[in-house]
Amino acid sequence: MSLHALTATFVILALTSVVVVVVVWTRRRRHHPNPQNLPPGPKGWPVIGNLHLLAGSLPPHRALAALASRHGAPLMHLKLGSFHVIVASSAATARLVLKTHDLAFADRPPTAFGSILAYGYKGILQTPYGAYWRMARKLCAAELFSPHRVASFELVRVQEMRAMTRAIFLVSGAGGGGVQVKEHLQNLAMRNILRMAVGDKWSGCYGSEEGEIFRRTLEEAFAVTSAVSNVGDWLPWLEWLDLQGLNRRMRRVHHLFDRFFEQILDEHERDRDPRKRGEEFAGGEELAARDLVDVLLERAEEGGGEEEAEEARLTRDGVKAIIQDVIAGGTETTAITSEWAMAELLRRPDAMSAAAGELDRVVGRGRWATEHDLPALPYVTAVVKETMRLHPVAPLLAPRRAREDTTVVVSGAGGEYCYDVPAGARVLVNAWAVARDPASWPDSPEEFRPERFLAGGGGEGVDVRGAHFELLPFGSGRRICPAYNLGLKEVAAMVANLVHGFEWRLPEGMSVEDLSMEEQFGLSLCRKVPLVAVAEPRLPAHLYAALD
Repeated sequence: MSLHALTATFVILALTSVVVVVVVWTRRRRHHPNPQNLPPGPKGWPVIGNLHLLAGSLPPHRALAALASRHGAPLMHLKLGSFHVIVASSAATARLVLKTHDLAFADRPPTAFGSILAYGYKGILQTPYGAYWRMARKLCAAELFSPHRVASFELVRVQEMRAMTRAIFLVSGAGGGGVQVKEHLQNLAMRNILRMAVGDKWSGCYGSEEGEIFRRTLEEAFAVTSAVSNVGDWLPWLEWLDLQGLNRRMRRVHHLFDRFFEQILDEHERDRDPRKRGEEFAGGEELAARDLVDVLLERAEEGGGEEEAEEARLTRDGVKAIIQDVIAGGTETTAITSEWAMAELLRRPDAMSAAAGELDRVVGRGRWATEHDLPALPYVTAVVKETMRLHPVAPLLAPRRAREDTTVVVSGAGGEYCYDVPAGARVLVNAWAVARDPASWPDSPEEFRPERFLAGGGGEGVDVRGAHFELLPFGSGRRICPAYNLGLKEVAAMVANLVHGFEWRLPEGMSVEDLSMEEQFGLSLCRKVPLVAVAEPRLPAHLYAALD
């Protein structure tokens, strides 16, 4: 059969399949009307539902926010392909999803991301709610993100911060056109998390040819794993076609990641008896002997004991999936947030001056800022909070799945309304819309105003750790990001040292109006155009010389 004949046959079969599905769908709707009282939302088309509404020029979080506003629905219902989708776009409805009915909505829906990249749902982010997820989260919380463990790696973060500031200092004196801000932030974040999670040796790969391949692979992973972009996730009967080529790209990314993680595991297994990972630092303090890989490998070998459910047993693939989640979550998110913060400060020179002035008063110009200074830096903290409000790294929190039929009560202008959320429905929290909702942020919600988080600013009591639902950069409830304390500490320290150590300005001939603030939507919300700025040292010369 010729290629043209084969193509024509395929097209005929595809069209026939669509017609059959439409007929069956129409008959089911005629004979089995939907008895549920679903939240308001736009009517959908046969088969695809409302998928076409997300296919325009707006990124999904903006498109969903516009739909919610148009329909007056802070809790909105859509039909995306084969699935009911409930979208929360206000602080009150986010509270319903993440607190009031947290357990009912604690599951994760099946996705190509979870199946392909997460080793068949063996990580933390994409893993369904249950015994395995609880085991994995508990291990990471205790062995990497607990206050004690975070404190034990402080010297690692100090060393990497010094390396970043030295690199920027060298660029600033080289007469170049400017500093590629994200590149330096990403180097710092990657080396931090590699040293904390997989050991010093593997942090050295970052900056090498192999490390560059890993960085590009990580960026590709974020680009192909958007929460709402894969048509095959919404129309499972079309998944085999891989219409967008996303599954093929995910499999390629998975292969590259797997090769890297196998090397890490092999190396750790060879070195584990005896383990000698202690590294002496100035002052006689010693880095903890075991890293996360050691702990996970030991757990996998032990099998968890007879008392542990079989589904909670950790396998080699599980070890790799958890490491992958930790590295991805600990690298891209902190770098992206810090880059957005610097871009916003460049657009508001008065805010940059206020932050620098606070650092001069609290830290002085005789030393570098440290993590211990952060509690005394309310304006820098406010800059970080305001950046997370306007530019949440995850504008749509990771999708949840209703574990059971649930009735939610939404308060509105006309009273209280009861809505049904059927079991299996996908539940999205639009953190981007929540953080710009005028009901929660009445004072210029679209503007960058760190002052709103200071005394008298109206938002001084709002925290970002999941207790206040008008600001949810890390989520909330059972599935809140376990690394939120570390992430906050790293971003604030990055911004503090960048502002304290350098005077920043835009390249020659570029005005504030020329600075692009366009977003690139994927698994994370990064800048479409990477930030380039000119840095000039502002501290005494001996502080930069001491960075060697």
